[in-house]
Formats: sequence, structure tokens, C-alpha cells
Amino acid sequence: MEKGKIKVILLLCIISIIGMIFFVHIVSDTYSIQTPPTKRAPPPIKPAPSKIKFKIPEASYSITPIKDSKHFMVSAFIDHRLDGVIRVISIINRNSLQLLYCVYCSFEVCKTVHTDVHIHSDHFSFPYGASDVICKGEHMQNATHVLITTDKEGSADHKMEYLPIKNKVVRETFKFNFTMCISNLFGDYNNVLQFAQTMEMYKLLGVQHVVVYKTSCGPDLEKLLKHYETEGILEIVSWPIDQFLNPSRGWNIKLHKGDIQYYGQLVTLNECIYRHMYQSKYVLLNDIDEILMPYKHDSLPSLMEDLQPANPNIGVFLIENHIFPKTQFEESGKFKRAEWKNIPGINIMEHIYREPPRENIFNPTKMIVNPRKVQQTSVHSTLKNFGGRFHVPFNVCRIIHVRVPLQGGLTKEQLFVDKRVWDFEQQLIPNVDRTLKLSGFL
Repeated sequence: MEKGKIKVILLLCIISIIGMIFFVHIVSDTYSIQTPPTKRAPPPIKPAPSKIKFKIPEASYSITPIKDSKHFMVSAFIDHRLDGVIRVISIINRNSLQLLYCVYCSFEVCKTVHTDVHIHSDHFSFPYGASDVICKGEHMQNATHVLITTDKEGSADHKMEYLPIKNKVVRETFKFNFTMCISNLFGDYNNVLQFAQTMEMYKLLGVQHVVVYKTSCGPDLEKLLKHYETEGILEIVSWPIDQFLNPSRGWNIKLHKGDIQYYGQLVTLNECIYRHMYQSKYVLLNDIDEILMPYKHDSLPSLMEDLQPANPNIGVFLIENHIFPKTQFEESGKFKRAEWKNIPGINIMEHIYREPPRENIFNPTKMIVNPRKVQQTSVHSTLKNFGGRFHVPFNVCRIIHVRVPLQGGLTKEQLFVDKRVWDFEQQLIPNVDRTLKLSGFL
């Protein structure tokens, strides 16, 4: 009788152990959030690759829904820094997590593999967040297209739209020295004069390429964008996020309801970094009303020629933001030009008064980054990077940000006079006039 009980107990123990092993296996295949991908690539799920007998259809928009899910894929890149995995910039619904699989195709062969999903830590409590879907398999550097799917038995499907895979080749020489990423234009934003002044200022400072992610803008600004696009300095990336989600107009979910922070700002900033990984030596991450202004150098290249050798292991340079209230005007009126009177927007030349730092309050930063040193970024700092970060001293470089005041109660006498933009007036003013004429405003 005792032997019978012992056998029953042993049988129950064995069944429990098998159940626990099965449970752990299931859990281990779910989301790997904020953990680095393993170096060992899991074997393909499908034992036999499928032959492609059709032309791979590519995504029609910059945002592509993932079938049978609430998630979206945006763009795909080979990440040579992580053993050549495929990184798919994505938008993931944090409240509807599920297993995702990767179908990647090279020449006439498609394979399906597991994925790791890394939801970025900065999502500001919105339901949707910027994410990386990491595909790990064999010979991924040869892949041309990728699809994220919920189907474990996923195979080449001519009805689905695939993402073309970029960054297939590592480059050590770059098309651009400095690229500026403007994360989002939306609503009826129509600040033509400030946009033109900022663009022309950045040209003088050495920026060669500007990228704008555009959902919408005002009709006058649309004309200016077309001019810069024709000129060749501006790349416009269509960003129709309002066709897929209800984007928030801010970062505070309590004040600005919606599905995702600030029209998907964090998604576009990360996308822009990977888009220019091997196209640009440096990338600026800032808004169009912010000028990253060197104060001891005449340009951004000369600034970085000093900063980078002094900080050889640094790939992220943080620049302090400083507010120049648009409500305070310089008194001489020397830049209140008749030619600009009817141009919509702010004239930055008239606003030379800078707010003092606020005591015990963090002064936000924007960034100049080496994109090859960045894995994930937020708005004011990176989330994951290779190497360190360096806070650039205020007197070396700071942001001129002409906007509504943060310290509206201060009088003009309590503000600092900062005329740095006037140092460029001899070139800036005629360049702005020329642009406005070519755009049809003058």
C-alpha cells in the first residue's frame, strides 16, 4: 500500500515538473522588454524555407498595420552593431501584447523566426509606444524585405506589404556631415518666417540635410517646404499617423488625451537616426523653432572638431535649451523690416532677451549625436547608446528657442540680452529674402 502511494506521488511530481518546464518555455518566447538581444540566433520556426514566386509588394505608407494585431511597423534596418540582426522600428500597443514573428526574404527564399520586442521606456503612459522588433536568424545581411506577423506559420504572402531593409552596407564615409531631424509637423502650423530664418541659419552653421516628418501644416508653410525640397536640402517624410491612431498634441496624457505621445515624436526621432546611420556623420535632434547655436565657434563643424577629439568615446552631446520669449522685443526696431511685415510667423531677429535659468528645475536638452553610437533615443536624451554622453557647457553651445515664455512674470530688465543671432545678419537677411522671393512670398 505504501509503495502504491509513493508511485502516485512520484507520478504527480513528474507531471508537475513537465508542466513547469512547458510554462517557462511559453513565457520565455514572449516579450523581451528592455533587455539586450541575445547573440545566439534562434533556429527558424519553419524547417523548410519557402520559394518566392512573386514580386515582393512593398509598404505604401511610412506606417503599416501588422495584420491581426493593434501594432504597426514603420521601417527596417540591418543592425551591424548587434551581429547583423534586423531591427524593425515599430509602434506597439502596450495593452495588447502578443507573440510576433518575423518573415524575412532574400532572393528567392523566405524564412520565419521568433522576435524580441523592446518597448522603449519613455512612452509617457500612452497606450502606444515607440518600439524595436528584433528579428534574429541566419544570413540576415542578405535579406531584402521583412514582414512582422502574428502567424507562427508565416510564409511569403503576396497579399501582405513588406518593408524594404535598409543599412545593408556599413559605410565609413558619409554623404552628409550634419543632418537635422525635425520630428513632427502637424495641425495648421504656418510659422513661415521663423521656419525660413531657422533653415537659413542652419545652412550658415553647416547643416547640409534636413528631414521633416509631416502629418500636415498650414498652406503658406507648404509652399516654403516645397521650395526647400526642390532646392535639395529638405527631405519630407510623409507621416499620416492620424489615419491610424488618435495622436496626442502633447506629452502629458492628463492634459492631452490620445493614443500616442505628440504625434509619435519618439518613433520619428528613432527612425531618423537609423535612416541616417550611414548617411550622416552627425545628426541633430531638435524642433524647427530651436537653433543649436555655437558661441565660441562660427559653425557646427568647427564646434565638433574641438568637442569630439576632446571626448573620443562620446557619441551623444547634450545642448541646453534656453527660452527667448516672443513677447519681448528689442527696442531699436532695426529688424522690424517692411519686407517681412506680411509674412506669417515670428521674426527671431527681434527677440534677443533670454530667460534666466530656473532654480532647482532641470533645464531640458536637445542633442547632436553620432547615429552609430545610438540604439534608442527619447526627446531630451538617449535611452540606450554605445559610449557616454557629454553635457556641452552653456558658454560653448546652447539652444536659442524663440517661443512663448516659461517665466511670463519676468520684466525685460530681469532677462539677459543675447544678440548672438545678430552676428549672422549680413548673410542671414539676404538669404531669407531670397528664399521668400523664390517661394512666392515677396
